[in-house]
Amino acid sequence: MSFKIRNLKNENRDIISQLENYSVLEYDKDASVSPHNAVTEYFMGQMGVKRRQLVVKLDGNGSTLITQAGAMQWIAGNLDATSGVKGVGDLLGKMVKGAVTKETAVKPEYKGKGIIVLEPTYKFIILQRVEEWSSGLTIEDGMFLACDGTVNQNVVARSNLSSAVLGGEGIFNLSLQGSGIVALESNVPESELLQVELENDVLKIDGNLAVCWSSSLDFTVERSTKSLIGSAISGEGLVNVYRGTGKVLLCPVAPTSSLYLSTNTLAAKAAAPQSNTFRR
Repeated sequence: MSFKIRNLKNENRDIISQLENYSVLEYDKDASVSPHNAVTEYFMGQMGVKRRQLVVKLDGNGSTLITQAGAMQWIAGNLDATSGVKGVGDLLGKMVKGAVTKETAVKPEYKGKGIIVLEPTYKFIILQRVEEWSSGLTIEDGMFLACDGTVNQNVVARSNLSSAVLGGEGIFNLSLQGSGIVALESNVPESELLQVELENDVLKIDGNLAVCWSSSLDFTVERSTKSLIGSAISGEGLVNVYRGTGKVLLCPVAPTSSLYLSTNTLAAKAAAPQSNTFRR
């Protein structure tokens, strides 16, 4: 590459994880603050609410990067962006997939030789190799950030749609198959995730605590017990059930609501002027 990038890493930001040509940049301390939001930014940093960015390097040997629409912040090098749409039928198919999985319908594809830096996020960025999951991995809605062009994206439905609707769960999920790397946006850091490995066994979870799971697993929503009376006695209602052989990445606790806020929402709250009036 003929360009040079200086000061990508400094005393305030550093690369916290890498997987091949994917790097996660984290801002340990956000120095771009004003007197109005300095206190908010300080305590956000103390609690681990930090800005993170995905940095991807393409070598120009046919490699491509697919991202969520609007995720790109800046590019250096000879890179071309395409819509990835191969015709009207393909566009309609992508629109249907986007509508049922809460992902953008058309995801840009970047080809060439250079570096792509995505928009900062307050969520945690998790890097995974798709081929290390049995028959690929299925993710919760809204978690997809970017992946290699060699990764296939498909929509899968739960086998018992009626119970999914009654339980307030989504009916469809995005399944990633093939080979390559995928970057996911998670509300919980990877270091806190539990990995449950199943071998012809069953995992039942009360709530949306699973981040992603092997696509080989049969995913349903069922009553916690076989009878309505039993469910009432146990105090549980419907649970997410994973059957078969594979693995599940599981949150140990439900994430706090503040982590669900978008980068723009948090930035707006932090930048809001604070009153200088003191009350006794």
